[in-house]
Amino acid sequence: MKQEKPHILIADDELSMRQLLELMLTREGYHISYATSGRDAINMIEKHEFDLVLSDIRLGDMIGLEVLRAAKRKNPATVVIMISAYATAETAVQAMNDGAYDFLPKPFDNKELKKTIAKALELKTVEHEKRIITDALKENLHFGRIIGKSPKMKHVYDMIQQVSKTKTNVLISGESGTGKELIARSIHENSDRCDNMFVAVNCGGIPETLMESEFFGHKKGAFTGASHDKKGLFETAHKGTLFLDEIGEVSPAIQVKLLRAVQDKVIRPVGSNDDIPVDIRIISATNRNLAEEVIAGRFREDLFYRLNVIEIKVPPLRDRMEDLSDLAQHFLEKYSKEKGKAIAKISSYAIELLNRYDFPGNIRELENLIERSVALTNTNIILPDSLAISVHKRLEVEDKKKDPFPEFIDDISEGVSLENILDRVEEIYIKKALEISKGRKERAAKLLNLNMRSLRYRMSKLGIE
Repeated sequence: MKQEKPHILIADDELSMRQLLELMLTREGYHISYATSGRDAINMIEKHEFDLVLSDIRLGDMIGLEVLRAAKRKNPATVVIMISAYATAETAVQAMNDGAYDFLPKPFDNKELKKTIAKALELKTVEHEKRIITDALKENLHFGRIIGKSPKMKHVYDMIQQVSKTKTNVLISGESGTGKELIARSIHENSDRCDNMFVAVNCGGIPETLMESEFFGHKKGAFTGASHDKKGLFETAHKGTLFLDEIGEVSPAIQVKLLRAVQDKVIRPVGSNDDIPVDIRIISATNRNLAEEVIAGRFREDLFYRLNVIEIKVPPLRDRMEDLSDLAQHFLEKYSKEKGKAIAKISSYAIELLNRYDFPGNIRELENLIERSVALTNTNIILPDSLAISVHKRLEVEDKKKDPFPEFIDDISEGVSLENILDRVEEIYIKKALEISKGRKERAAKLLNLNMRSLRYRMSKLGIE
């Protein structure tokens, strides 16, 4: 299939310049349109798609920067090159900040202009292809709403695909905040029950006195306050999936009733003498070791085996840190959009800081951290200072726990040179402070709680450049 010619808009209020550019660029094989004023250019940009806009900085009725901004608002991928006989450094900087690809002074060299346009359009094509590839790769990072490309998460994806095809009950185990409900939803959405209800219940959030009624429903007058019949969660999930989160929190008395419902697939509402058949798939989740709970007598063994036909173990975030940057970027995009902020990325140093943190609260903690950082930052990038103070403090505590100079803890029965040891310790800390401060002595002195005179003296004594 023949590829369409790149479409270029020339915006210039000088007839001779428009004619020159149109003749020159038509010969290069481009499809050319032109505008005689800024307003004319903006109207054309709003109505048509252009691969490249070539605009003078002075257009009579407005400055070319307005055309640049309009082009970028319409389509950020549009390449804009500014030209002017009245260029100033300030105008050039402003144009580049607003997204211009290049800024060329008049009179320009024709060959140079043609080369710049060809290179800009080539880059646009490469970026477009890169976006297509990136989008395809992103699809491989996701399973439904689950994000991750680590081997451990790929194993989880394989498990989801396998169990989704079956009707068996599934137990999802993992620490709090690892995304167990997302996995349960993915199983449901990939199963033949996907058109029916997914009912999620947090067993730890229901008072024991209400749990039987919540699970199985009740009849009017069954107890004080039961003013009408109520359908329970099991019945609500009929033909669908019931997700019992934190199943380990269920009391032994309710476990007995759960066993009958799971085993016989019938329920009996509180205050009723009639059984109601239910067709449901049960997915349970726990942050406890249920096998140990069984041994300790806190969880029924028969119920455990009914629920744990297939187990999916979700890794904690600290065991899948290769997924951290993808997760952080996902939450950044989510909360930037939600809060109406244009925050493009998380700095590499901030990611490095996050990678040093063990995230005891797992993905939920990371999400909360990014949400707070988006809310607090005033820049278009998340810097280390934007991250919640709890991360910094925890890392400081962990660093302090580490012995700063274990190499010096030697047997001193034969005697040691304390002076040499102290000099060595001093040298390590001064060099580290200079490394962190990128050689700025004032900053290094502050890190070491020294004045500049003292730091210079110690550096000179130790021969540190």
